[in-house]
Amino acid sequence: MTPISATLQNNLRAVLSADQIRPASPADSICGVQPQFLIEPATEQQLATALRLADESQLAVIPRGGASKLGWGNAPSRADLLLSTARLSRIVEHAWGDLTVTVEAGCTIETLQQTLAEHGQRLAIDPLWPEKATVGGVLSSNDSGALRLRFGALRDLIIGVTIALADGTLASSGGKVVKNVAGYDLPKLVTGALGTLGVITRAVFRLHPLPRHSRSFTISVSNPREAQQIILAIQDSKLAHVALQSQFSAEALPVIDILFEGTEAGLDAQASQLRGFCKSAKSSLAQVHPEPRTVTNAKASSSPSPWNAREDLWSFSNPAENAIAKISVLPADLARTVELIRTVAEPSRVNWKLLLYATGLGWLRGEGPAGNLHRALTTLRAELEKMGGSLAVLHRPANMQAFDAWGSPGDSLPLLKAVKTRLDPWSTLNPGRFVGGI
Repeated sequence: MTPISATLQNNLRAVLSADQIRPASPADSICGVQPQFLIEPATEQQLATALRLADESQLAVIPRGGASKLGWGNAPSRADLLLSTARLSRIVEHAWGDLTVTVEAGCTIETLQQTLAEHGQRLAIDPLWPEKATVGGVLSSNDSGALRLRFGALRDLIIGVTIALADGTLASSGGKVVKNVAGYDLPKLVTGALGTLGVITRAVFRLHPLPRHSRSFTISVSNPREAQQIILAIQDSKLAHVALQSQFSAEALPVIDILFEGTEAGLDAQASQLRGFCKSAKSSLAQVHPEPRTVTNAKASSSPSPWNAREDLWSFSNPAENAIAKISVLPADLARTVELIRTVAEPSRVNWKLLLYATGLGWLRGEGPAGNLHRALTTLRAELEKMGGSLAVLHRPANMQAFDAWGSPGDSLPLLKAVKTRLDPWSTLNPGRFVGGI
């Protein structure tokens, strides 16, 4: 930790008002690392100036949005300033006729969706905890859910971004261009970079209309191999589904969840096709209520719904005996992956649940003593990487022995380091938190 000098404190207070800077409390720690001060800039220029002052003093700066995913990644190697984007919360422009929106990084996803819904539109993403998660945090963590199958990842929806580089430069790229950084596609570059390249201050997204109606179904199957066959067949069919996921656990038979959106007549036709499909596959089908949470039915979010399954994985009462990992595999390896998890977890006495999207992205929860979790995750990561997959641990017990959150970066690490050095040469932003200790 680099002590923050009285001169630097005075310089920061010359930029920020008294209520925008305060000593950090124990509640502000990041993965057990305690910063010295918290700052809350109210404008992009304030943020950029404060960041430049910190960079000139070679301080470590940790960006924070809604803090819903602040524990993801490795613990920072240093933490001096916690930089909150909470006051950068404006929806700058909703060009509803063009299906675009420009929004500041500190705006919550729920607030954004409610505003867009007034014109019958949405940002077609379904991140965790939208009432807390901010635009900047969701982009930095690249957090998307089941809707990714139909509407694409965040990198497909973002069309412009403004970021504050460590040296205080405000750089924009893509839609609504003010200044370009030649050679870099900033919107895609900063999405998923965990705030290590720059602090996102605003973003421009393309939008989609809100669906008139939606309808969900759950297909019961007897084993992972049957689940894989049905999922691949659905993907190869003419069904116009919006989301498709499967759920597995050590204690229950698998189920497949499928979501449709559209008019009532269109949904009736889709339901009829799906019933015929399941009948030929000799699988049982049930319609699900309530429907997925939207801004118009958010109060129903506590009711059982398969589209809350990802948040349900995080609903554990004992953080010291639970781990959450994000995995990626080929869709054709679904059954093999489930069997691998079973063969690794059961000898380690780890209880497990898995949510796997049709894209091959999945979320795994393991429950057991910290030592058992460490052994199971180490083995599982090694086997998944042999299959061409990956495993990133997003939550692990505090008392678990050292375990890198990301796993092997493969041959991409030199390029990642070169980009980091170019944009943040002093490693001011989130040092040590990302892949390869970046």
